[in-house]
Amino acid sequence: MKKQLPTLASDTEAEEFVATSDLTEYDLSGMRVVQFEFQPKTERVNMRLPRPLLDAVKTTAASAGAPYQRFIRQALENAV
Repeated sequence: MKKQLPTLASDTEAEEFVATSDLTEYDLSGMRVVQFEFQPKTERVNMRLPRPLLDAVKTTAASAGAPYQRFIRQALENAV
């Protein structure tokens, strides 16, 4: 059985852990991909959607582990 990841209190502790540990010894099955957003959001867009479409977007976003507005923004970024 693999080890559980420790709880790390700071970025410094996390960097030290990753730099010095053999990560193959740990259970990483609960990990998920995270995408950081660095650009400031300065503009606002309003749109009307049919309720079934919005419900489907919210459901898909929830299954992807993202807020639905971020999910819509990422879909737009991927489209252009």
